[in-house]
Amino acid sequence: MPLHIHEMTFFKKILIANRGEIAIRVMRTCRELGIPTVAVYSEADKNALHVRYADEAYCIGTAASADSYLRQDRILEVIKKTGVDAVHPGYGFLSENATFARLLRENGIILIGPSPESMDMMGDKIRSKQAVEKYGVPLVPGINNAITDDTAALQIAKQVGFPVLVKASAGGGGKGMRVVYVENEFAQALQTARSEAISAFGDDSVFIEKYVSGPRHIEFQIMADTHGNVCHLFERECSIQRRHQKLVEEAPSTVLTQDLRNKMGEAAVNVAKACNYSGAGTVEFLLGDDGNFYFLEMNTRLQVEHPVTECITGLDLVKEQIRVAAGYPLGFVQDELKMNGHAVELRVCAEDPRNNFLPSVGNLTDYVIPKGPGVRVDDCMEPGMEIPIFYDNMISKLIAWGENRETAISRLIRAIDEYRITGIETTLDFGKFVLNHSDFRSGNFDTHFITKNYNPEEQTGEPLSSEEQNAAAMAAVAFFQRGKSSAETTAVSALESGWLKNRKSYYS
Repeated sequence: MPLHIHEMTFFKKILIANRGEIAIRVMRTCRELGIPTVAVYSEADKNALHVRYADEAYCIGTAASADSYLRQDRILEVIKKTGVDAVHPGYGFLSENATFARLLRENGIILIGPSPESMDMMGDKIRSKQAVEKYGVPLVPGINNAITDDTAALQIAKQVGFPVLVKASAGGGGKGMRVVYVENEFAQALQTARSEAISAFGDDSVFIEKYVSGPRHIEFQIMADTHGNVCHLFERECSIQRRHQKLVEEAPSTVLTQDLRNKMGEAAVNVAKACNYSGAGTVEFLLGDDGNFYFLEMNTRLQVEHPVTECITGLDLVKEQIRVAAGYPLGFVQDELKMNGHAVELRVCAEDPRNNFLPSVGNLTDYVIPKGPGVRVDDCMEPGMEIPIFYDNMISKLIAWGENRETAISRLIRAIDEYRITGIETTLDFGKFVLNHSDFRSGNFDTHFITKNYNPEEQTGEPLSSEEQNAAAMAAVAFFQRGKSSAETTAVSALESGWLKNRKSYYS
């Protein structure tokens, strides 16, 4: 018979190499398991909730992530000082950094995540496509090798048929990606994509694939152990996006039949097998309007939207991560997993949807979270706290569960109405717009939902003046220029940062 959680021996102390809501979320599971936790923090986060929630906390540098949360050497110093035997990286920062994973392994520390070899393979879009192709996982038609001959690449693009996507092999968040609709735009798109890729990821490798029209963004949560067991925990619908970055996610998807779910789930499991994966990971697919699906990439970490999967499966994914990292087999098999009800998540971000989703920094004058049946808030904020300019601007994850989709949506709308945040702009009203839209309600939407349907004038409030918008854009440029070191660039891309904006003051 399988061991129950309370019968297992895990780790004597876990360091969370992250900040904000994900650090607190991991610490809560550790506390339930009776495992002491260690927080690390920057000078900008000295009063942060994750610092106070942990059993121990240590400052590792100044505000910039390159001088703190990305300092592997300083994190290792804290590990040795505190007797930590495992590290949970959360998401962003060092969570998909194979060098960090190797550093921990060399020092006898367990990473609560996959092996560096799995990270390397899945972190390179070209290598990952080549690996999963051997397992029969469907790929978007195109070139699965880095482009070395531009003339030959153009001929292949013509064979695939325009429109095509030129994509960076490394990184994510829409950087180094260009849609090419006609042949005479191809050369310029190659040049631009390469330039963005080298700037953001230090690698100018790009490849070509067919542009899938009217796509849905469907991802499958997988869990794998070191004993050869791999399961999928069903799908999440992540098609409501701005700038290729998710804002509203739900589980399950309205568009998947049981047959399609089985096929995509099997493909997701095969992706994990292709890279000898262990731990929690997410396999992302594009689902075309013709019903065909294609492997997009694998994220070798926990996802921001993991709570919706927890809601419909009843599992604690962080607990499962810790279990696997401690060397135990999965506590379930595929046939034992069932979906229960429906869950929807809104990323509550400090940004203004009415002004091209320009991020908003400042102080939270009021901050009151919603409560009640079926509502979950993963956050790290208090009234009076400041939204820092140095990190991702997500304030919280607002999740609602219901026995069916209609109930989950109604609960999330109620929770949005109860959520009180003043002092900054947020995505709360935008979330309500999405949830009330007829296309979302009917399930008839794709990744172009915002472009097709969102009219900023439908939201209340006065938009920024052109002068304010220009100042915000200049602040954003200055911010990104400041982070041109490879470490800082990696952090910015990993955190999926956007522009910076503040009505009262501007930062450079």
